[in-house]
Amino acid sequence: MNLHAVRAIYVFEMARTGRTLLQSIVSPVISTCLYFVVFGAAIGSRITEIEGVSYGSFIVPGLVMMLILTQSVMNASFGIYFPRFVGTIYEILSAPVSPFEIVLGYVGAAATKSILLGLIVLATAGLFVPLQIAHPLWMLAFLVLTSLTFSLLGFIIGIWADGFEKLQVIPLLVITPLAFLGGSFYSISVLPPVWQTVSLFNPVVYLVSGFRWSFYEISDVSVGISLAMTAAFMVACLVIVWWIFRTGYRLKN
Repeated sequence: MNLHAVRAIYVFEMARTGRTLLQSIVSPVISTCLYFVVFGAAIGSRITEIEGVSYGSFIVPGLVMMLILTQSVMNASFGIYFPRFVGTIYEILSAPVSPFEIVLGYVGAAATKSILLGLIVLATAGLFVPLQIAHPLWMLAFLVLTSLTFSLLGFIIGIWADGFEKLQVIPLLVITPLAFLGGSFYSISVLPPVWQTVSLFNPVVYLVSGFRWSFYEISDVSVGISLAMTAAFMVACLVIVWWIFRTGYRLKN
């Protein structure tokens, strides 16, 4: 493996985060904290607790997961789209760097940013509400697995997009609505039976449920199913990335 190439891509992407600190770190954290304040204060005054957990604490895992989903996709998609836009992607493709190393550099950087953001939001939330992490290792596992999976999805979107407008389509019109409807701010057990069944077709439900279980040992679906669904989605993304480099889709033309 060409570790020098992976490190070069990774360091370049992380350095871009440092140059755009307000946009990359501060803005998402403030936006998520505003969600926490608004929903925690407005709805928390009417819903004291869910399954024995105060509402303010209950929504923290959902907020963190929503941030991870959107930021992983946006960071990874922009990271690979910009080299395509300016033409430097051809230099990378002509260099002695394998597709695996290219993906590892870009996806690894995007996932690292998302994980850092998630941990910052968790630390910030701990200042407002009591947080209990029953399974810290599982919490980190879900955090890393979700960040990697949706960074892969963002990488695919960055290859597929042929304009800056398309970079925003999936995060804004697909990922964000699914996150809001995926149990980030409520338990799907409070929904009517028909809508509970419909919610099970939302993949975000499994991510939020598994992540929340690592905190409070409560979940809407089995933890094993949550892990299996996340792993299956990651495998699907890996297959699509392999196909992209195998065919040169939007890379060699």
